[in-house]
Amino acid sequence: MIVRWGLDALPEVCAEAGVHSPLLVASPRWDGLELPVDPHARWSEVPSDRIDAAVADARAGDGILAVGGGSAIDLGKALSAAAELPLVSVPTTYSGAEWTTYYGIRNPERRMRGGGAGARPTGIVYDAALTLDLPRETTVGTALNALAHCAEALYAHGHNPAADEEALAGARLISEWLPRVVDAPGDLEARTELLRGACHGGAALGGSMLALGHAMAQAVGGRYGLPHGTLNGIFLPPALRFNTRYAPEAVRRFGEAVGSADPATRVEELARLGGVARLRDLGVPEDDLPTLAEAAAQRAGNQANPHPATPAEIEQLLRSVW
Repeated sequence: MIVRWGLDALPEVCAEAGVHSPLLVASPRWDGLELPVDPHARWSEVPSDRIDAAVADARAGDGILAVGGGSAIDLGKALSAAAELPLVSVPTTYSGAEWTTYYGIRNPERRMRGGGAGARPTGIVYDAALTLDLPRETTVGTALNALAHCAEALYAHGHNPAADEEALAGARLISEWLPRVVDAPGDLEARTELLRGACHGGAALGGSMLALGHAMAQAVGGRYGLPHGTLNGIFLPPALRFNTRYAPEAVRRFGEAVGSADPATRVEELARLGGVARLRDLGVPEDDLPTLAEAAAQRAGNQANPHPATPAEIEQLLRSVW
């Protein structure tokens, strides 16, 4: 992966990635951002399930440039896979989507409509100035998503020493700097360090896999169109408590990185900075929990957990945070 810092590095990254005439994928919020490269076309319906139409636009050029949060980058990855073109991402949140080849497709109402793999992420440009105006809920939610990447990379099937180092570095930075960003959202230094933590978390994710916490977040978020990061903040603590039985050393190392012998409680403290702590606060019906548990049990993240949880076990975890 080609990684650079500062928006002025975008032309260099695009050139290294072989992208000279990209389709720009950006929501209306970022569509007007002044960029040091010239896209040949623009796609501003983000999220979108009109993949075929967007792919036709992409194939008129030689690559895709995605600017925005996880929705824009996931759409960019879907187009990259379908058009077999390289993708350069400019993330404006802490989601970490820019590091992976798999993606989810949501319709404009943010309901999950499918997904896949095979994207060609080739370059990333980080610029913390683009995160300065993030609302508190989005800041905390996407940072907790990044923190979940760090935690789960340590014990998911496929974890390895290189990804572990990225995970621990990311967890340390996110735990330290997220409260400072919440206290002073316009502090560029704090935003930069938090983004560095998310970068490490994304690299850990790219080198390992997801696990149980993400499986629950995906099952719930995909059904109701809820923010993925906020859900990871809710689900990581019960997933950590569950996995203490099956991967105690990995959970202990994560706890050291976030500065607590009780990492689940530390994550709950960080998640509360965003103001949403329970599923009922998001309008998830209690009667749906058994069905959601069944769906989460089938997801790849649960299958990659140190001990795949049964639907009954997942239902208990869901009820613990309802």
